[in-house]
Amino acid sequence: MMRAWILPTLLLACGSLVAAVLAVRGSLAAATALLLFFVLLAGLHSPLAFPRSVGAVEAQRRSAVDGRPVVYWRAGCKYCLRLRIRLGRSARRLHWVDIWRDPVGAAVVREANGGDETVPTVVVAGRPHVNPDPAWLRRELTSSL
Repeated sequence: MMRAWILPTLLLACGSLVAAVLAVRGSLAAATALLLFFVLLAGLHSPLAFPRSVGAVEAQRRSAVDGRPVVYWRAGCKYCLRLRIRLGRSARRLHWVDIWRDPVGAAVVREANGGDETVPTVVVAGRPHVNPDPAWLRRELTSSL
């Protein structure tokens, strides 16, 4: 669980340090703007930017019932963030599994990717797709409902 928060914590620490230096030098406006930027960046790279994760077993069970895709992701992954942002509100309709929090999810991803933990890996109708195009995934999501 701690791995997911390393990058956001480092971003906040670095942003705070640079903002403090700017504030000491008398540039309060620049320090405030920079600190807000780093807070936003940390938030986007944290698990908070993603829908609530479930375990892989639960996600697979739910997917079997409702036919919605399962997305295997991890915090700090720019491709996962890109997928999440481009999906917009549709992202809430998917089943999200954080592979850093769920060893079963990590094993599913390694099995689908020849031993690599390449994310995002999206399982649609039992077939894994690595780093799919968000527009394609939106169409798949629409057709599964």
